Amino acid sequence: MSLFKARDWWSTVLGEKEEFDQGCLCVADVDNSGSGQDKIIVGSYMGYLRIFNPHPVKPGEGVQAEDLLLEVQLREPILQVEVGRFVSGTEGLHLAVLHFRKLSVYAVSGTLGNVEHGNQYQIKLMYEHNLQRTACNMTYGPFGGVKGRDLICIQSMDGMLMLFEQESYAFGRFLPGFLLPGPLAYSSRTDSFITVSSCQQVESYKYQVLAFATDADERQETEQQKLGSGKRLVVDWVLNIGEQALDICIVSFNQTVSSVFVLGERNFFCLKDNGQIRFMKKLDYSPSCFIPYCSVKEGTINTLVGNHGKMLNVYQDVTLKWAAQLPHIPVSVKVANLQDLRGVIVTLSDNGHLQCSYLGTDPSFFQAPKVDSREINYEEFDAEMKELQKIIKEATKTQDILPKSEKHRDLIITAEVSPDLDAESKAIDSEVKAEAVPSVTVKITIQSKVTAQRPNLAVCVPAPLAVTCDQFVFDDLEPDSCETVVLSVFLKGNCSPSELEGNCVFSCDTPTGIPKVAQCNFRLPLRLICCPGQPSKAANHKLTIDTNKPPISFLTIFPDFVDSSEDDQVNVLGFQFLTGSKTTLLASKTSQRYRIQSDQLEDLWLITKELTLRLEEHFKKQNCKDFACTFSGSIPLQEYFELIDRHFELRLNAEKFRELLSERAVQFRAIERRLLTRFKDRIPAPLQHLDTLLEGTFREVIALADAAEENQANMFQAFTKLKSATHLVIMLISLWQKLSADQVAILEATFLPLAEDTQELGWEETVDAAISYLLRTCLSKSSKEQALTLSNQLCMPKDTSKLKKNITLFCDRLAKGGRLSFSTDSATQQAAVMPGSCTTIPESDLEERTVIPGSSAAFPDHRQITKSGLSEDAAEEAEKP
Repeated sequence: MSLFKARDWWSTVLGEKEEFDQGCLCVADVDNSGSGQDKIIVGSYMGYLRIFNPHPVKPGEGVQAEDLLLEVQLREPILQVEVGRFVSGTEGLHLAVLHFRKLSVYAVSGTLGNVEHGNQYQIKLMYEHNLQRTACNMTYGPFGGVKGRDLICIQSMDGMLMLFEQESYAFGRFLPGFLLPGPLAYSSRTDSFITVSSCQQVESYKYQVLAFATDADERQETEQQKLGSGKRLVVDWVLNIGEQALDICIVSFNQTVSSVFVLGERNFFCLKDNGQIRFMKKLDYSPSCFIPYCSVKEGTINTLVGNHGKMLNVYQDVTLKWAAQLPHIPVSVKVANLQDLRGVIVTLSDNGHLQCSYLGTDPSFFQAPKVDSREINYEEFDAEMKELQKIIKEATKTQDILPKSEKHRDLIITAEVSPDLDAESKAIDSEVKAEAVPSVTVKITIQSKVTAQRPNLAVCVPAPLAVTCDQFVFDDLEPDSCETVVLSVFLKGNCSPSELEGNCVFSCDTPTGIPKVAQCNFRLPLRLICCPGQPSKAANHKLTIDTNKPPISFLTIFPDFVDSSEDDQVNVLGFQFLTGSKTTLLASKTSQRYRIQSDQLEDLWLITKELTLRLEEHFKKQNCKDFACTFSGSIPLQEYFELIDRHFELRLNAEKFRELLSERAVQFRAIERRLLTRFKDRIPAPLQHLDTLLEGTFREVIALADAAEENQANMFQAFTKLKSATHLVIMLISLWQKLSADQVAILEATFLPLAEDTQELGWEETVDAAISYLLRTCLSKSSKEQALTLSNQLCMPKDTSKLKKNITLFCDRLAKGGRLSFSTDSATQQAAVMPGSCTTIPESDLEERTVIPGSSAAFPDHRQITKSGLSEDAAEEAEKP
């Protein structure tokens, strides 16, 4: 509630039991008096049209007889009234009245009176259009850039835009995907119609698109309005606001800037004329109407917003400047110039309360009513107070309304990984073909400071890793109790995992029924999946990581893989994975570089990650804060694309197997029905080899099922390898571009959106959609790319060419200065809040050049193969151009 009321300048109540809505109020110099004073035009659902010209003797005085210029009943409900240049041959203002099935245009004129009764006003019907569809609302403007006249566009209840060129009907077009009508407005600067669809999207349609889509054949006016005569439109731009809109208003106070204001159910949006968000305001009340108007401060716009709490709020952009109390709930608000008083606020309620007011400091005082005095029984009050305090004390003990700080958590869960592998392996049913599959023990401790009911613990590790037991159920825990579980982790599948991190989640209920959850992560040792091996002399894939510190001996950072007695091998280290592949790690003696090489691209990931983590831990222990790793080589996109193609090929095979299985299952059931029919016949009939056909079909079903199962296992391995390679690409891009933690998080969310791969939602289409969004927002090249709309459906693509092209373009944009950011601060980095709401990358002639992944033109090549052995000098020579 506001301290101040809106100062009543003039008010009246219209009719009895009449209803009004948003479009029933309009202010304009409808009689073309030329005095600059507006008249108030009001239409009602009862069919009454009234025109007022308020002239109060003193502010707050009631309506005078001469204030009502005209009152006429039009026999049909009035949906909307507008004033514009609607009659050809003249630039004078005329009144357009919209009914359910008719549009009427009137001329309002006045005659000077010769007696004290004053002037006489009348309306004259200029023309009318009978509508074949039920109207909802209308807008007007100089469609197509016409001069000196306004055209009218009516939106019907079934989603058709009917356009009238004054006295004649032009054409009609259906809105695509229409369900329910929304507010409609016209932007003269962009020559487009803007509405909000039932999909909660702001949509813009160009008038040119409507005009060029006219029917080729000529029809009668009434026939053109019938169902099916209009063509569907193509939307110019779309913005999802996530809620239904109450009203749209387009404001242009100069020739260069135009703003689209949209009032939602809980938010207030200001858009640029191309659909970009200029600003938005979240409202903590339910609005009912609004009107933007010119601000005294340059570059800002003031807005009046009425709400269902009988309040009128004044905003300067998103800042609340004033709030005033109204005597009614406004359904429409306008700003008018009346009797030499500029900026009068005109409000109309749904029951006909019309008021002209201005903002002031007239306080609204509230006096509490007097109550009958009675004697106070202090003993009863003391007893009641003690009882209430006891209830409050008990409630605060057993209920947790607000979350507590980290220092006072009720549940604490910790996981401790054993530094050594298990002496006796706990691996169960492992598919690894190695001689011995090691396991490592993880000790999980749960501490509870409160009573925990129905407690359970879940432990999760990334496949193909497995645990000896992943679910634990405990008895109810008492306060300040502790539980400990021990489990082992081992490699179960015959491929290397994409991550060496696990997660455990503990959940329980408090005695009051409040659920509580605690979780923690743990890191598994590299020795779990590989062991020391013989370094390889040659490899298909090589990466070089640069650092700003001298190289560290592997005996220091990899003590679990290096034998202290082998001093000559401290700069070369071999890793033998349990799955059979090998990876070699070399440290330069003369430069600050490390090289990782392997025959498989995905095998480079875990070794590279372990190297960077151990280097960071080593320098952190030495209190070195400026250590950094960089990557200046080429991103291995071609090898990465081969893994993508392999995974996608297996997905296509899975789809083919599913279709073949479905066909054979239908065939098998059909043969079964035939055999059952033969067996049920009283007279035996020959089977005609149906049993042979049934047996053959059964064998085909079994063979297809086995093939589909094998393909599923291969697809799982391919997806695991793809995730490992994706992690590697993300790390290389982050080291190459020196990305921050937030930018790396955006990369991971883009390239690793799925924990599991399914036929319904696969990795390829999900990543393609995410990269396409980044290319059209924070990495966009021009405003044309920002205006492109993305498909709202994810389906399996036909091939991976588009995905590979987008990944290549993504790396190219990053190489040319693009930055991943979802912040609106364009001074430090490019913004990407929503499509169209970002700062674009400066164009250059290099943007048009196609980037070939791995080429030295885009990225320097450091992948020459070392053929002369493992000596560091040879490796150094191979790195030179």
